[in-house]
Amino acid sequence: MSGFRKIRSLMLGQTPDTQGSRSAFEAADIPLSAADCRSCADPCDQGHDEYPKKFSIDTETQLLGSVKPSRRQIVISTGKTDWEKEVTDVQGTLAAYVEEVQSSSTKRRRPTGTGIPGVFEASEGSKILVLNGSHRTVSDNDSLETVLILPDYKIATGIPRSLDGAKTLWKAVLDPSLGRVGKPLEQGKTWLLRYNCVILLCSHKRRDNRCAISAPKLEHTFTQALEREGWEAHTQLEDPSLNGSPLEDLQGSEEDKEAQVAQQFKDLAEAHTKRALILKNSHIGGHKFAGNCIIYNPQGASVWYGRVTPHEVDAIVKNTIIGGQILLPLLRGGMNLSRPGRHSLNDW
Repeated sequence: MSGFRKIRSLMLGQTPDTQGSRSAFEAADIPLSAADCRSCADPCDQGHDEYPKKFSIDTETQLLGSVKPSRRQIVISTGKTDWEKEVTDVQGTLAAYVEEVQSSSTKRRRPTGTGIPGVFEASEGSKILVLNGSHRTVSDNDSLETVLILPDYKIATGIPRSLDGAKTLWKAVLDPSLGRVGKPLEQGKTWLLRYNCVILLCSHKRRDNRCAISAPKLEHTFTQALEREGWEAHTQLEDPSLNGSPLEDLQGSEEDKEAQVAQQFKDLAEAHTKRALILKNSHIGGHKFAGNCIIYNPQGASVWYGRVTPHEVDAIVKNTIIGGQILLPLLRGGMNLSRPGRHSLNDW
């Protein structure tokens, strides 16, 4: 950054006060890593993929605070990596129907959060962020969608691509008043996501070609980095019926069901083989910060990173995915990051 631009950014509050931000995060009990974001030399000596020379992004505006609050994010099966510019405007899609139901159902309120820009608690929000994803439906009927619900860390299967399907999904899963377990679906089933983390990569070319360039390179690099750590990396969703029963089968009170869900996730964390699901998704905002990456874990945390290149992936895998700590210079924001009395986002 030139001297003039640096002074201008400081005057506008765009250049992050790293030490000040770190103090605020520590006060909020948010686990931070002291590691470098880039683990390779500059220029790289490890053969990482490179973005094209003309790949230019905003390197001056402050990343932290560039995430808008939401209660939940959903990722709808399409089997594609690019979509119309506004996915919720495409008639006849589940994305459009969910947005229609949301517009008539939700009274928006802005969460108070932690006091750190872009960092908030999901329970305080009301907006549902509607995304399309690269995963294919697990149903034999292609008209029935498979939807990831985050940060609840579960899946809804067999959802009709209709207004009634969206209403059913809202009543059982998406209504901001609902907890993690939700209610039984009138049509379809809900399941826990049996992955130790979910990685979303924006690939929405019709919004910004830089996302379409960065996403496949990041997917490839994340896959390699995870496999070096002994993890499995999946780029398509496994049929959840292969690994457990639907949440509709849970018995007992709401508290009993929540406890059963937590125990199943704890068992997943202790499994010998760790698995990650990597999906491409539609626009999440901040395309000027490509590559954009969101990391979710079963504990309910989501970490939004920007300006990610293949050179940062090893550090993200080791420090955030495995170590459960945030790399502050890459952070755009996040959800459910406060962990009082714990040292990691992965702790229960």
